[in-house]
Amino acid sequence: MSIQKGIGRQVQFGIAKEVTRGTAPSVPAYYLAWADGLLDEKYENVTDVESYGVIEDSANQTRTKNYAEGVIKVPVTDVSFGLFLFSLLGTDTPTAEGSPNAVVYDHAFTVAQNVQHQSIACYVHDPLAAQDYAHANCVVTKMDIEFALKQFISASVTIKGLKGTQISTLTPSQAVENRFVPQHVTFKVASSYSGLAAASATAIKSLKLTIDQNTDDDDVLGQAYPRDFLNKEFKIEGTLEAIFNGESDYKTAALANTYKALRIDIKNTDVTLAGVGVTANPHLVIDLAKVFFTEFGLPRKLKDLVYQTVKFKASYSITDALMVKATLSNEVSAY
Repeated sequence: MSIQKGIGRQVQFGIAKEVTRGTAPSVPAYYLAWADGLLDEKYENVTDVESYGVIEDSANQTRTKNYAEGVIKVPVTDVSFGLFLFSLLGTDTPTAEGSPNAVVYDHAFTVAQNVQHQSIACYVHDPLAAQDYAHANCVVTKMDIEFALKQFISASVTIKGLKGTQISTLTPSQAVENRFVPQHVTFKVASSYSGLAAASATAIKSLKLTIDQNTDDDDVLGQAYPRDFLNKEFKIEGTLEAIFNGESDYKTAALANTYKALRIDIKNTDVTLAGVGVTANPHLVIDLAKVFFTEFGLPRKLKDLVYQTVKFKASYSITDALMVKATLSNEVSAY
């Protein structure tokens, strides 16, 4: 028998929105330019450790649970990334921009106040194994978005879902999506959410944003796989680094426990979306309505510039009825 060898680059990964929860569409809606990870089959067994009159430690193992889990690193893009945001936050409200950008839609992703956020299906096309798989009832449980100099804006997306089902060989058609790089990022700090639009840009060196919806497996008697994956407490934390420009940047607010509003505005001005007369660019805006600076660090080294490292945690703003809002502009009318 011949041995099939290869590298990870030959494997393709796709996603689709589930119309019926737990039922994977026949083909993916998007194939992703992934950089690391993918889904792994996971399982749990119960071990027969009772005595049989011998000194060996066990006599059998019985399967009690099958599921899939993985962390997938992808670039933040203007189209497929919206489906991850939909699953993570739970609500997508698309609005057409109108003339001259009639083909452009602004997708406002906000936190759905329920424990069943949008499910997606995940697909693995693996020519090495000569067998493709679909994973139904997948959910984004956590997302780390990283903003670093000289790199694409990227996200590490943690996904849980059902055990893979063998499907007919897929024929991937991977579209080129618009990406974002550091020069596309504008960072703003304001005293309130309503003041973000008029706030001036603030220079930072790096930023990491972690969005976690604390998902639990809904395991039940009568089946060896989770009935569902349910989200619980929704939380957002982050860390930023900037050159120290004075105490009014972050230190004063941190010591006084004064909340701020943050905006991460990412617009690819190098690209104009398609369509006659269209003036819009690929655009993602992440707003945090109420943020507290939970830790402030000012390490000093003799020969280096003085940097400040700030950790923050988002809270729900009762005034604005909002913790987070992510708005993605593209040519997708609905996910």
